[in-house]
Amino acid sequence: MLIKKIFNNNVILTEDDKQQEIVVMGRGLAFQKKIRDEIDETKIEKTFTIHSKNVSDKLSQLLEEIPLEHFELSNDIIELAKKELGSQLNESIYLSLTDHIHFALTRIQEGLTIKNALLWEVKKFYKDEYKVAKQAIRMIEERTEIRIPEDESASIALHLFNARQDSVGMEQTMVMTKIVNEIITIVKYHFGITFDEDSMNYSRFITHLRYFAYRIQRGELSHEGGDSLFDQVIKQYPDAYQCTLKVQTYLQSNYNVKMTKDEMVYFMIHIHRVSNREKKA
Repeated sequence: MLIKKIFNNNVILTEDDKQQEIVVMGRGLAFQKKIRDEIDETKIEKTFTIHSKNVSDKLSQLLEEIPLEHFELSNDIIELAKKELGSQLNESIYLSLTDHIHFALTRIQEGLTIKNALLWEVKKFYKDEYKVAKQAIRMIEERTEIRIPEDESASIALHLFNARQDSVGMEQTMVMTKIVNEIITIVKYHFGITFDEDSMNYSRFITHLRYFAYRIQRGELSHEGGDSLFDQVIKQYPDAYQCTLKVQTYLQSNYNVKMTKDEMVYFMIHIHRVSNREKKA
């Protein structure tokens, strides 16, 4: 196998005999190596095949941004989930879960913990995924020595649940797409920005919106929520708060949906994240 791309000393991209891209991991695999060099296969510890070109491209971008340890954690959690849940998972989980774990660890180290408005619902309705998520949290804590809040178990469980869902009905898909597109339009015009639709920033935001729209369709939005970090996040991200109020007005007018304060916190953080990075681009 020849090196196609080097992410760091321990992670490289290569191809198999069928030109299928493979992420290969191993300590020192790429040390003093360059593109097109032969891989020392005795150093390979893990191999990871991606069949979707879109997922492969975004994963390559993500691996350049995050520590190797975060990807290894995500990969091990996914393998655990496949075993415990007895089912295959959509390949997009390698993007969504890896990014979530990296973002969560970064937030927690910065002292910013977020309440999951669906914690109670997840524990009740997605018991299998939640059980795996609890094991995942213990794994993360053991490897990073970082205390992880229980709310993160719910977030991981939701990622696993979503990855087990092959599809939804066409009517639901159309409504979900409309909700996502309308919210994207609100954010775009509020900040006067144009999104790079091929970027990881945009992909992260779309993932959040799709799941939010999915929950609206299923009537699973939480009807209760405390103040959480609401006041703090408003002060930190006032522009994102004003944009979130516009989204709230749109949802109330069109779907009779009112976000809780905890859900608004999620929106403010995601909106700030995507708009701030696009403005800097």
